[in-house]
Amino acid sequence: MRLGVLDIGSNTGHLLVVDAHGGAAPSPAYSYKEPLRLAEHLDADGAVGQDGIDALAAFCRTAIRQAVDKGCEETLAFATSAVRDAINTDAVLDQVRVATGVDIEVLPGEDEARLTFLAVRRWFGWSAGRLAVFDIGGGSLEIAGGPNEAPDVAWSLPLGAARLARDWFAGGAPDEDRVRELRRSIRTDIARDAGNLLRAGAPDRAAATSKTFRSLARICGAAPSADGPLVPRQLTLEALGQWLPKLMAMDPDELGCLPGVSTSRTHQIVPGALVAEAVMDIFELPALEICPWALREGVILERFDQISILDGIVPGPPAGEGER
Repeated sequence: MRLGVLDIGSNTGHLLVVDAHGGAAPSPAYSYKEPLRLAEHLDADGAVGQDGIDALAAFCRTAIRQAVDKGCEETLAFATSAVRDAINTDAVLDQVRVATGVDIEVLPGEDEARLTFLAVRRWFGWSAGRLAVFDIGGGSLEIAGGPNEAPDVAWSLPLGAARLARDWFAGGAPDEDRVRELRRSIRTDIARDAGNLLRAGAPDRAAATSKTFRSLARICGAAPSADGPLVPRQLTLEALGQWLPKLMAMDPDELGCLPGVSTSRTHQIVPGALVAEAVMDIFELPALEICPWALREGVILERFDQISILDGIVPGPPAGEGER
């Protein structure tokens, strides 16, 4: 069957259309995205402004029309940190519903971490053993870990790259003292609940997903996206540590010329790199493997599992590493 997922992220609105059937990985059929940057366009009180609501409604209207044109049997719409944390969440959802007919589900942070973990587990398979997963989004950082498809621990922190850029870099590049303060704040927030994951011991495999991690890996030498999703990619702490001082010394034009960095996200690279470095340092991970599947795929996989069970089809186990 053909499913659509409408992902209202803190940076981007993204419609992903996939073809899915039992025993096979979801196959991307169509993609449409627009930069919304909701995490950076909250007012002083933490509300999504009318311009942001109008932009969101316009995107949803176009995306749903395209999902219908592409033959989707069902389209799942969800929002993450920027809408979740806004003080006018209900008003935003109501206005979009009235204007477009689209019901957007707001995912709690724990569910965001859980569904991302599901996608990464399915990608790497049971051979990954105890798995740890990290996702730096626009508004939040998700962390999850465990040996099964459902993580033993999953939580979300307000450490997204767009949020930090808005809160700490709004006046341009901060000075050394401000960067030091931000670094300390990030590490304190992550370390506060790090024991949730560390108590189980070192993971057999540690993975990262999201645009921020992919961009950092590409900067540090990983293969370009044009090489396809099956090419192994990783981000090492050593390479990131060498690049971080260089990134902090670059202006936006220089950052925009780096491989894997879009011009609309240059201001997010340094705060994202500080979060990535803190994650790898605090959890004692010399490297993170980059997974091409993330939250959208997790939502699709969970929904298709539900449909398969209703149809009497038992979902197969995730493929092992060698089967991909």
